[in-house]
Amino acid sequence: MNRRTLITTSLGASLAIILGTHAGAQEMDEQTQASFDTVMAFMGAMGSGDMETMSSLMADDMVWHNEGDESLPWIGETRGKENIFEFLGIFSENLQTTKWENTDAFASGDTVAMFGVMNAVTTRSGKETGDFSFALRAKVRDGQVVLWHWFEDSFAVSQAYHG
Repeated sequence: MNRRTLITTSLGASLAIILGTHAGAQEMDEQTQASFDTVMAFMGAMGSGDMETMSSLMADDMVWHNEGDESLPWIGETRGKENIFEFLGIFSENLQTTKWENTDAFASGDTVAMFGVMNAVTTRSGKETGDFSFALRAKVRDGQVVLWHWFEDSFAVSQAYHG
């Protein structure tokens, strides 16, 4: 299965939900609104499997960092656009997201924070994680995402992954 199919299969249905959960502040300055819109567009592209748009919204020096249990193959830091696409393939091979609900989103200047609840099934064990919380801190520069700092309940995910 190629990278596009893996990413689309894993992230497509679940992250597309994000577009229906567009949260925003009542009034944002121009930079804050642009940052918020960029992050939401990035999530939407990821969710729909639109790698071309996703790539255009990524800075060449983007950093994707997942906090959590380092025994999981997608935890840690990945730098650079091509490496991030490889990482997404690894993620997609190991975790199938079955639920994604954004509950809160905030933006200030170049920074966007999002919080929500997820559920997933690990392909290694076939076990469901159960609902778990996530948080995201993203940074935007010149209309592109430069930082994607992901926090999740890696205990729940690790328990499911390791069976």
